[in-house]
Amino acid sequence: MMGCGRRLLLLGVVALLLLDGSGGSSSSSHSLRNCHSAVSEPSPGLPQFIAVGYVDDQLITRYDSQTQKTTLIAAWMNKVKQADRQYLAEADKELQETERKFRESLVTLQDHFHQNSSTGLHILQLIHECKLGPDGGGFWKYAYDGKDLLALNMEISNWKACVPQAEILKEKLNGLLGDPRERKHHLNETCVEWLETYLGYGKETLERTVLPTLRVVHKKGAAGQETLTCQLYGFHPKKSEFTWMKDGRDQKPHTFTRGVLPNSDGTYYTSLSIKVEYKERDHYWCRVGNSSLPVPLDKAVEEPVPIWGLVLGISGGVLPIGISVILAVVIYMKKRRPQGGYALTSRDSDQGSDNDSDADSGQVSNRTRDGVHIQMFSRPIDGDSDQGSNCSTQRLVLEETPGNLPNSTTV
Repeated sequence: MMGCGRRLLLLGVVALLLLDGSGGSSSSSHSLRNCHSAVSEPSPGLPQFIAVGYVDDQLITRYDSQTQKTTLIAAWMNKVKQADRQYLAEADKELQETERKFRESLVTLQDHFHQNSSTGLHILQLIHECKLGPDGGGFWKYAYDGKDLLALNMEISNWKACVPQAEILKEKLNGLLGDPRERKHHLNETCVEWLETYLGYGKETLERTVLPTLRVVHKKGAAGQETLTCQLYGFHPKKSEFTWMKDGRDQKPHTFTRGVLPNSDGTYYTSLSIKVEYKERDHYWCRVGNSSLPVPLDKAVEEPVPIWGLVLGISGGVLPIGISVILAVVIYMKKRRPQGGYALTSRDSDQGSDNDSDADSGQVSNRTRDGVHIQMFSRPIDGDSDQGSNCSTQRLVLEETPGNLPNSTTV
């Protein structure tokens, strides 16, 4: 049962909240999670109401108040629509009614907390989830302005106030909350039935194994130090082991990771960094363990081959021809150069700054990414990694998914 112990943390309008790397699905455990949000001040790109659905960590459906329609995100969800021609119409009808209740409840909350004259952004959220597998269980929880408000007590079938002010709100929000016994039945029966239906159509995708694309880079720092970054792209399943090793010893306590994030195709990507002494760099390597790998993979930093090393490696008969071509190009470009030299265009300047940013973050730049999609993410709070990990705080972001990188290694 999920109680009031975890806060739902609001981090800002443009924040991208990370998925916890310890979560994820396996062949024996699956979850169906729905997340709803209503905001007091909608804006371009941020509808007043939005609802998303996940199977495990894969986004499958999206609805918002601007379109008033449910959109299927995962490709395999089209099989559900083909099998049930009324699926989208019924989903639209249900979510339109939910949207109405959220709008009314948001006004009620603003009035209760004397925020009617406030110009700040206020947000009402709901997360509910059911699970299949050894863990089982489920939860149903509301939050307001990033703080727990009311949660379903699954044991005694009532609404638990997470803060003293919420006790009086139970009656005011009765239309939104509904009968706690019906909510419990939904989690234990209806939700589980839908999850089994979705798994029947999407299990092949959800339980597939995909080899990761691995890249190890380094950046020099101050005082003889370097930052080593291990980047993994396009792997599945999410639950993987990755760390930095030094002479066979695990360096996880000294490793920084940004978490595991989903791609639009249902695979994942992540990066992990560690600061080391330059002279000891050769003692470190990145270790990756994944069910798609028969044995863990170790990869150290590889120095790029200098361009003049390639030139000098050419045979003596080809070398004069290559140099002649280079000289001819240089002379031609000098003749074409305008007075005052070359000036970078604004686009060139932007790209240069992107590259600097990439080196700092260890992340792929926008230019190497393929496909823009809308996602919602969150980070579990206070170590609660297995409950509500996808949308404990919902944020609407445009996120570009990394594609294949140059100079990367597919294992």
